[in-house]
Amino acid sequence: MRAFGTVAGLPFRFRKNRISPPGSVSRAHWQDYLSERINKPGIRILEIGARNATGANRRSHFSAAEHIGFDFYAGENVDVVGDVDKLSSYLMPGEAEFDLVFLSAVFKDLHMPWVAATEIQKVLKVGGFVFIETQFSYSSHERPWHFFQFSDMGLRALFNESLEFDLVESGMSNPISGYFDHNADSYLKHQPVTEFYCHSEILRQKRCEVDSFVWTSVAIDGVVEGSRYPAPRAAQPASPRI
Repeated sequence: MRAFGTVAGLPFRFRKNRISPPGSVSRAHWQDYLSERINKPGIRILEIGARNATGANRRSHFSAAEHIGFDFYAGENVDVVGDVDKLSSYLMPGEAEFDLVFLSAVFKDLHMPWVAATEIQKVLKVGGFVFIETQFSYSSHERPWHFFQFSDMGLRALFNESLEFDLVESGMSNPISGYFDHNADSYLKHQPVTEFYCHSEILRQKRCEVDSFVWTSVAIDGVVEGSRYPAPRAAQPASPRI
């Protein structure tokens, strides 16, 4: 199948992708980068979705720091069992201050990720970091608990300026190119598909506390750093009839 993919990918071989992976926290590099920067005595780290379900136990990357694993189920690498939507309620007063909160391949399975974003803000120290690595395009799996797929901009919208986060890095990694298959609608069948990326990543830093945050109060210019949905193009004059 890999050989077939090589041949099928030839038409895309010299095409340049529009979105770049983040410089330091792409899928291939984020663990080493955060470990080098954060893994120090006196640092408190919270890993959400920490249970070793796939053979990936990340505690060893943060062996010098205090690493707390949080998951919905008990298991290897889990210290606290609970629901991320109530994250702050599981931590005793004085404990709810972390230098880093990170989630890998978890956000797609959260049924209310906007609630998780506000809970993460609550447990971070001012100046602390949140890192998210999740899927933008991938096979449907773990149904029915596979709810969302996020672009880098989707993650920026969740952890936005109104929630008092500054952007450190974001992007998307591992480009995908392919074709609509024979079961697609006729107008799409076998058409090429580009600008897919398997992974999206974001690293944000908390700048201050938030009081009484309400999602409906977020100003549109505070969602993605002052940007807005692209304005309609000016109507083009009709060509004269010949």
